[in-house]
Amino acid sequence: MLVTSLETRNLTIRFGGHVAVDGVSCAFRPGELTAIVGPNGAGKTTYFNLISGQLTATSGAVFLGERDITRLSAPARTRAGIGRAFQLTNLFPALSVAENVRLAVQSAAGVHYDMLRPWMRHRELIARADAVLARVALDGKRDAPASALSHGDQRKLEVALMIALEPQIFMFDEPTAGMSVDEVPVVLDLIAQLKQDTSKTILLVEHKMDVVRSLADRIIVLHNGKLVADGAPAEVMASPVVQEAYLGSFGRGRAA
Repeated sequence: MLVTSLETRNLTIRFGGHVAVDGVSCAFRPGELTAIVGPNGAGKTTYFNLISGQLTATSGAVFLGERDITRLSAPARTRAGIGRAFQLTNLFPALSVAENVRLAVQSAAGVHYDMLRPWMRHRELIARADAVLARVALDGKRDAPASALSHGDQRKLEVALMIALEPQIFMFDEPTAGMSVDEVPVVLDLIAQLKQDTSKTILLVEHKMDVVRSLADRIIVLHNGKLVADGAPAEVMASPVVQEAYLGSFGRGRAA
């Protein structure tokens, strides 16, 4: 029996008369990277927002393992084990690179601010933060403000924050958006490294099909808020209905 780490059951959200996500049922498994693709307006980011808690479902449910997390807030879902990176970086711009990661490590450890025990006395947490910085190759920029980093390094820092939070689920929403050609491989390498931990589940929304092909173990396709295809990348990409009706320019290597 396959183990499910995350599942949506008939997940639906309506905005007035518009159904943005329409009864999507899908189970995600540890050790698997699932790419979520489809044309613009298909409901991909909205589906992500329903899973991570930025939006509240009109109906249906989200399960983390056996736990129903449908009514949990976004911060509570983060504490439960869902890590989310956004299309736009979500950092503390005025803080240094090291301080950003230390806050995430501190949160994961459940350590709160204590005037009687300054941060520098938490040596084990500092070492953990330093290890995360080294993992994403930002240890040389530890003292720089997050706002001073290049876009690519900011994306790396956002991945570092997710790693520091030690989530069970990693969610990437167009992680290469806005990056230069030189910056893209660095972030893709980080995601590929995360794939090596088979206890983790990775979800990826991405327009670039070369990225999808290089990383995905599985592809699901959304169109008009509905799940219309689900399977191995070669199988999904070869489907005439997907190529013609839903991927269109994907098959020619352009963003949809």
